Order: sequence, then structure tokens, then C-alpha cells
Amino acid sequence: MCGIVGIIGANPAAPLLLDALKRLEYRGYDSAGIATLDPCQGFALDRRRAAGKLANLVEVLEAAPLAGTTGIGHTRWATHGAPTEGNAHPHGTARVAVVHNGIIENHVELKAELQAQGQVFTTETDTETVAQLLDLHLAAGLTPEQAAAATFPRLSGAYALAVAFAGHPDLMIGARHGAPLAVGFGDDEMFLGSDALALAPLTQRIAYLDDGDWVMVTRAGARFHDHAGREVTREIRRTQLTGAAVGKGNHRHFMHKELHENPAVLGDTLHQMINPDTRSVALPPLPFDLAAISRITISACGSALYAGQVARAWFETIARVPTDADVASEFRYRAPPMDKGGLGLLISQSGETADTLAALQYMRSQSQHVLSVVNVAESSMARASDAVLQTIAGPEISVASTKAFTAQLVVLACFALAVGRARGAVSVAEEQRLAAALLEVPGRAAEILDNEGPIRRLAARILEARDVLYLGRNSCFPIAMEGALKLKELSYIHAEGYAAGEMKHGPIALIDRNVPVIAIAPSGPLFEKTASNLQEAAARGGQIIVFSDAEGAAKLAGIAAETVILPAVDPFVAPILYAIPVQLLAYHVAVLKGTDVDQPRNLAKSVTVE
Repeated sequence: MCGIVGIIGANPAAPLLLDALKRLEYRGYDSAGIATLDPCQGFALDRRRAAGKLANLVEVLEAAPLAGTTGIGHTRWATHGAPTEGNAHPHGTARVAVVHNGIIENHVELKAELQAQGQVFTTETDTETVAQLLDLHLAAGLTPEQAAAATFPRLSGAYALAVAFAGHPDLMIGARHGAPLAVGFGDDEMFLGSDALALAPLTQRIAYLDDGDWVMVTRAGARFHDHAGREVTREIRRTQLTGAAVGKGNHRHFMHKELHENPAVLGDTLHQMINPDTRSVALPPLPFDLAAISRITISACGSALYAGQVARAWFETIARVPTDADVASEFRYRAPPMDKGGLGLLISQSGETADTLAALQYMRSQSQHVLSVVNVAESSMARASDAVLQTIAGPEISVASTKAFTAQLVVLACFALAVGRARGAVSVAEEQRLAAALLEVPGRAAEILDNEGPIRRLAARILEARDVLYLGRNSCFPIAMEGALKLKELSYIHAEGYAAGEMKHGPIALIDRNVPVIAIAPSGPLFEKTASNLQEAAARGGQIIVFSDAEGAAKLAGIAAETVILPAVDPFVAPILYAIPVQLLAYHVAVLKGTDVDQPRNLAKSVTVE
């Protein structure tokens, strides 16, 4: 959600902080700010903040530059208090400045206590309670380290914090409880960041705080403390992210670039999972026996949940394993009983989604094996899992997930084949046939992306719609929901995805000549049933739009107002391929509407609070 960066260095901090914040724009935000320690004023804290996009903060800094080589920066997604300059981070007093991701759940009680002791609040945010509590301890004569040690145990909720102290240019303190925070190690300089991408141009040497940790950072290094205050060590890892990873290239938007990276991403992800010579899936070593898994429980949010719902169809029809797929924000509150030794399967692009991490902890409490499908090998979810299947998607900057979603599908398809083989539900010959179908997907994806014209023209038909229905069956039903989600996210047009057979159980009441009905309908065993549902929609005046192969398109030519013809593929891999054009349609509709494609309103890339 929000983004944090901190720098202790030898060069002016403000430009570096601003550049790092630009790299965090993908997380979603509605205000931003920077604070530095000014050497010309005895290392007093000085800050600049602005509501809206970073361009507004740039204007503020151009008018009133910040001096100093130590500072903290933040992009805020509003939770407590409106997205105003006054509520923008950093928050603080003359003694201390704080940036914060997450929510301080006991801020009301803390604020009342602090006001009773004379602390004066100036914002509507929960974050200011942290700054005021630190200030109270500093005013009482405690050192920054002592003040931090006294403050952090008082906080309830989810938070990542970076704190700078007036008069201490060689000190920064960070803390983590439920929200990620990384420490970057440079040459005579040190960094804090909410993720490795923020620090990618500055260092590739990263250490992550464990949950409950806090850290004292100086130019010489970092001292880590656990939740009990004991000094501990944390492994320094080398991240593969670089500063060159996030350019748009020749594309107008990051989303368009990332859509066009699908062939390479799908190829790279398949390359790590399928032996092309034997057409067999080769998983990394797993600390549990796939043949002994009696039930799989999938939990995820947003598009990742839809990937899990496609996988549920694969696990049950191919691997013959009973499977549940639950939205993570509801999963732990239902507290479902889980038989010991089942498999909990988490799916997340960032590996930092708060609700999915909470689902992971519940699965742990139920004695489940835990496997995560993530795009960030160093993420909290990856480190808390028994094993990881990594998507090789690279950084995804656009808020709307594209290549990460299709990479998740590829990984899950391969895993379904591996589980099926381990359980004897899939023969060697069948594995080879389905693996060969998967290996064709990158090439078929390239064909779609090389022929955007029909989808771009179709976008003009969708542009003025108030409501759009997406229909699909079985493993393509979640792709219908994904298409509807993307259209809502990017163009703000109301859209819903339904199982095609459910249309006449309610949604058919909405259909008239002004309602486009978009069918995800590859030819295959269930095509005729979907075609029958489309006939019903056409009879009520619906604008029928079909995504199908040439065979399916020919059968629906009599009722379809528009048809997008896609390459013919095995029904097993159709959900992976059909995800690309429905996402591409949402992109082109948003471009025509003039919305902010890469950073849609109110949305965040990584939702690190409930």
C-alpha cells in the first residue's frame, strides 16, 4: 500500500528519496512527503509534503529545496484522515519524524493518553500517535534507542515504521509488525525501504526484518532487535532487482508494456518448471509428499484469487484432489476446520498482502503444509512458507496485475500436473500432452499481442456502456471475473463476471440492447452449453461479444455483434491465453476514456492492511 524509503548517505538525500518514491508509485498513493536533517540548521528536521501525485511534491521541492544527506520519504494511501497535505507523511515534531505503512489500531487510546500529558496533535492520522509517543520519551531525556524501545511495545496493529531524529544525522530506526520493511546495505551508506524495488538503484544487498523486529541503522551498518528487544542477526541477501527493471520502453503505459512481456514471462516461468525434452514437470524439492495430500485449500485476494479458482478446476479435474478456493479476507474469520496434513496454497504477486498472510498463519495453526506462489522470492509470504513456487514475472509496476496473473496460472497448471502424476491420476503420456500444450502458450500469446487491432476497435463499443456482463464456464468462469475486474479497475465501468449457466438465475434481468455480454468461449467440451446461454442473451437484445477460436466463432457468427478470434489451444491452457485479451480490452477502454491506467483511483498495488 504506502511506500517507505530512508537514506543515510554522503550525497544529497532529497533527490534520491524522490527517485525512490517514484519507484513506489505502483503501490498506490494519494499524497507524498520527504523530511531531511538540515546540516545548516544543526541537523534540525525539515520537511516538504504535498497532496496528490509526486509531480506536486516535485513542485514544492523546486520552490523550497531540502538540504541534508539523511532523510525519510513516503507515499501515502489514505486510511485515517483525508488525503491532504496536512495528513501527508512524514509526521512529527521538532525532535522526531516518522513515516508509516499500516494501521495503529489503538491510536485513539494512545492519543487520549498523550493529550492528557500535554502532547499537541495537528493531524487526523493514526501515525501521529507514534511520533508524539516518541517525542514524549525524547522530551523526558531518553535516547532515540531508548525512546524506540519504549514506544514500539505500546503499538497495536500492523505497521512498518522509519524514524529520523533531529540532531542525529547518522541514525535511523525502523520497525516492522505485520507490514514489510527492508534494510539496504551500501558502501558507507545505508537505506530503509518498504520493498527491494524502492532500493534497487541504490543497493542489491538487502536484509528483511522479521515480524516484531526493530532496527537501528547507521552509516556503519545495522543492529537488529527482535520483539523482546534482544539483539539478533538477519541474513543479508542479494536481490536480483536492478534500476533498469522498471522503464516503460516504447510503451505509453506500464500496463501495456507488461502485457507485451507475457510471451517472455510465460516462457521463463515454464522453463523453470517443465523439462522440454521429456515434457515433464520438474518441481523444486518439496518438504512434503504430494501423493499424501488429501485436500488443497487455496487462499488469495483479487486477481490472485481468480488464478486460484482456475487452479481449483485443474486440481479437481486433472489431479483429482478436493480443493477449496477462498478469498483471504474472509478465510480466517470463518475459521474452517482443516484436517492435519492438508496443503495450504497461497497466491500473491507481492507476497506481502496482509489478508493472505493472515490466512497463512491460520493454516499454520491448523497443521497444514504451506506452499506459496509468489513473484518476490524475498517476500514475507515466501519466507513464512514451507516451500515456494516462484513466478518469473519481474517487477510489475501497473497497479492492475497482468503478466503476474498469467505467470501464476502457468505455475499452478504445472503444479496440478505434478500433483496428478504423484497421485497416479495423470499418466506419463497425458502429462506429456498437457505439458506440450503449456509450452505452446508463449507463442500463442505473442500472436494475440501482435494483433491488437480487433481488441482496440472493440474497446470503442464498450466505451459508453454503463454495465457489462462477462460469461464463462468451468476454468474460464474465473477469467470472466478477471475481465470484469479489470474493466472496473481501469475504466470505472460497472462490470460483473458470471458462470454462464448462472445468467438466467438473475443477471438476465439486466440484459437489453445497451448491455454488452462478453463471452469467454473457447471451443471444447462445454462450448455448446455456453453457446446456448448466449442465444438466450441475444434473444433479449444483448450485444453479444465473443472471445473464441475460429471454430467457436463460426458457430456463433449468427448472434455475435463482435468476435475476437484467438488461436486454437487445448482447453487445459485456454484460461491462461484468454486472460490476455480480456485484460488488453480493459486497457484500451481505459485509454479511450482517459483514465489513469497505471494508477487507477483509490487502488493500491500491495494491500498491506486489512
